[in-house]
Amino acid sequence: MKTDAIAPRLLAWHAKAGRHDLPWQRDRSPYRVWVSEIMLQQTQVATVIPYFERFMARFADVRALADAPADEVLHLWTGLGYYARARNLHRAAQIIRDEHDGRFPRLLDTVMDLPGIGRSTAGAILAISTGARFPILDGNVKRVLSRHSGVDGPIDDNATLAQLWKLADAHTPDENVATYTQAIMDLGATLCTRGKPRCGECPIARDCRARIEGRQAELPAGKRRRAARKLRHAVMLVARRESEVLLVQRPATGIWGGLWCLPEFSDRESAATFASRELEKARLADAALPDIEHSFTHFDLVITPLVARCGGEARIRDGKTLWYDLAVPARVGLPAPIKTLLGSLLERNQS
Repeated sequence: MKTDAIAPRLLAWHAKAGRHDLPWQRDRSPYRVWVSEIMLQQTQVATVIPYFERFMARFADVRALADAPADEVLHLWTGLGYYARARNLHRAAQIIRDEHDGRFPRLLDTVMDLPGIGRSTAGAILAISTGARFPILDGNVKRVLSRHSGVDGPIDDNATLAQLWKLADAHTPDENVATYTQAIMDLGATLCTRGKPRCGECPIARDCRARIEGRQAELPAGKRRRAARKLRHAVMLVARRESEVLLVQRPATGIWGGLWCLPEFSDRESAATFASRELEKARLADAALPDIEHSFTHFDLVITPLVARCGGEARIRDGKTLWYDLAVPARVGLPAPIKTLLGSLLERNQS
């Protein structure tokens, strides 16, 4: 069933109350929209804006991004989290440069073939940048459509997703697609929020099943039950040589893939053995730095920093190493908690 019942109301609402001055809205090229959509995955708009502006200042187009070293891309992504997004963005830019003559593809399936781009993201990029009619189903749109149509079932269940995709397609109008796409995302982000939705201001509230039935808190239904979050512990060696700290580059895949990090160990004894074997004139400090807590999607990590003073080189045979100068930091990608720790070490040096 094709219906555009909510589209006119959303378009009228967006004209008055929608967001119109976000940085990626000023020039809706496929490249800029693509970068913004990737950054906005699981990240709030206010957080993304300064990252987007710095990213565009350095990588003005897809060729600039494709030609850049991976370390520089990750450096500008440091603190934004979910670093696989940055790695995929960089790889996709190289594919566009090499296989599409530097032009962002215009076919949905071709866009979906690029690393890190699924159906909803591909549709959003093409709809917003070209006005092509493609439905989207990001987290905000799932919430709006689930509530408006009273869709039950876990939000990540295949049957529920199939129903929501049908609704997304049915409600997407044939004209003004770019504005409609932005409008329904804005509605979910600003009014139809997870907690305390502002139904009194919502342009589609009059026929919203969740509002009529008082089920706003129940819809969308939660995801299928997940295993309890795990708590992991790690010891990281802070090997210091005057103003420098030893960093190692992590493998390209996995947690913090490709980022530069402190050497990591399962326990203090392993870290101490490494220091005595691999670091010249290493001496472990008696005073411990405070533990650092960091949350990932499925587990929490507690990092115990162990400080070692060194007098020479590191004799590490496997992997890349870097003596990171706290006073003149290299432009490399760092995990957020490591960046914070290094910043605190610099403050201690200066004080």
